[in-house]
Order: sequence, then structure tokens, then C-alpha cells
Amino acid sequence: MLALSLTQPGQLDLIQLPEAAAPQLGEALVAIRAIGICGTDISAFLGKMPFIEYPRILGHELGVEVIAIGPDVSHLKIGDRCSVEPYLNCGRCHACQQGRTNCCEILQVLGVHCDGAMRERMILPAQKLHPCNALSFEQLALVETLAIGCHAVNRADIQHGDDILIIGAGPIGLTVLEFARLTGAPITVLELNAHRRAFVQQQYPEVSILPALHDGFAAQVIFDATGNSGSMARSLHLCRFTGRIIFVGITKESVLLDDPLFHRRELTLLASRNAVSSDFPRILRLIESGQIKTQPWITHRCAFQDLPTTMLQWIKPETAVLKGILQV
Repeated sequence: MLALSLTQPGQLDLIQLPEAAAPQLGEALVAIRAIGICGTDISAFLGKMPFIEYPRILGHELGVEVIAIGPDVSHLKIGDRCSVEPYLNCGRCHACQQGRTNCCEILQVLGVHCDGAMRERMILPAQKLHPCNALSFEQLALVETLAIGCHAVNRADIQHGDDILIIGAGPIGLTVLEFARLTGAPITVLELNAHRRAFVQQQYPEVSILPALHDGFAAQVIFDATGNSGSMARSLHLCRFTGRIIFVGITKESVLLDDPLFHRRELTLLASRNAVSSDFPRILRLIESGQIKTQPWITHRCAFQDLPTTMLQWIKPETAVLKGILQV
């Protein structure tokens, strides 16, 4: 079967893989129908993702169809449409025993630490499949990226009276925005890119969207979704005394911590990594009910075989890609 391999930064190659085996105990064989292209894929393509080794088959934002199930799988049937939870955890380590499966000590994320789903079919653990036949494959492929924002907002523990600043309105910042707005807290978004500001203004008219912050601006809860070390360091200076900062983006670089300021304001600094299983059914329900509208998210589409050339265009800022979908 066909697959796409990122053989080195900047080079995607079509390759042939052996056909997927029959599913064993607790497994399912799925046909990959839609793949979301995310910031992790772009960073890997550019050689900036710290967890990627080459060659790597990318792909972890998935809408799939179940085509066979192994023994002892009861929550799936052949033909089910599913979103995929791409975090393969051990279930035994300290983090897993705490229920923090997103932080498994030997976590393997599809398309990052191990080969992912840029292929026609693959075997997956059945427990990582979340069925929802009411949604399209493209909608199901958005669930994992939305889960990143869902988990980050859960980490922030928004309280009555809090106000929120989201730095960066790329795909990850927008997933934070989707769930931050459900808290009812007032939200400001800081974004330098005019195309992204226009998108936020159109889709989230209740949100204050700014290209720069006035002197003295401060917020109680700050999400930095830029993956830029300078922005992440500055976020502490924008946070009120007793406030909370959540790093949602990731960088290879060290982030300079102004320790006297950090202590004087008694700030709380949190990382947010991936998502947990319970986030997925919640997001499916929110999309089904219309509380999350997926139509504006998908701005670009591409056929599977065309991605090696299309990716070279999608990484250019002027193409204004919010979410590209690879159709398998």
C-alpha cells in the first residue's frame, strides 16, 4: 500500500509498505480517510520538531473507517467512523497510574515518536478509537487538534473573575480559544498576522483581537501558543500578580525565566502536553451539538499523492493555511 515518508527535512517521498496485518486481541484495522496537517507536521517538515527522527511517516490527526476488528473489541463495529487518540501510552508508569496518560514516561505519539498514518491502512489499539458516525471524516480529523486546546484550558482551571490572554492565533491558539470561550471569561488574542486576525474577528466577534498590547496590559491567565522562546519569556511580564501562564506551544530553545518577577508575583507556570482520553468524547459531543463549528477551520485540501509538492506551498505564510486536510 502507498505511504508518505518524511525522509529528511523538506522531503516527502511516496513509498510502498506491506499490507497491514489482521487485527489481533484488542486491535482494529482501519482505513485512513482524512488527515489533518498540523504545526507538528510543519515543524517536522522544516526540521524544527525536537521529538522527530528521520525517516518518519507523519500523520496523527485522523478520521478513519473501521474495516476489521480483533477479538475482545466490543465498542466498535465494521464501518464505524472514528476519531483517533494518537497517544500510545504504557498504562504502567507513574503518570499513567495517575490517569495522566498524556505524560506517559515512554509515550509514543503516532507520527512523532513512531510512524503515523500517512498511509492507506493501519492497525491501531481499539481503545484509541472514538466512534461517531454522525460526523464526517474531515470533522473527525479535527478532534485531536481541538483536544490540545481542550486539555490546555482544563490545565488552566479558569475561575470566576479571571480574564484570558491567548498569544498566537495559529491552529493551536485557536483550539485554546474554542474552549476558553466556553468558560465565559473575557478573552484577548494577540496575533501579528493580519490574515489570522481577520479570521478571529470574523469567527469570534466577542473576542478582542490585537496586533500589539498597550503599555501596562495584564491578564490573569495567559496561554502562549507561539512556540517562540522570546514570546514565552515575555508572557511572564504580561501576567498579573498571582496569575497563571500555560505554555501550549513548544520550542527547541531554552526559555529565559525572569526569576525575581516570577517570585514577586508568585506566578504559576504550567506546561500543557497532548490531551487525555476523556477529552475526545467531549469534543465529539460539542461538534455534534453545534457548539463547535468545524466548517471555518478547513481552509485547504490536498490529495494524498500531491502532498510532497503541496506541502512546499502550505508552509508559506502567504498561503494563509489554517488547517489543511489530506484526503486519502
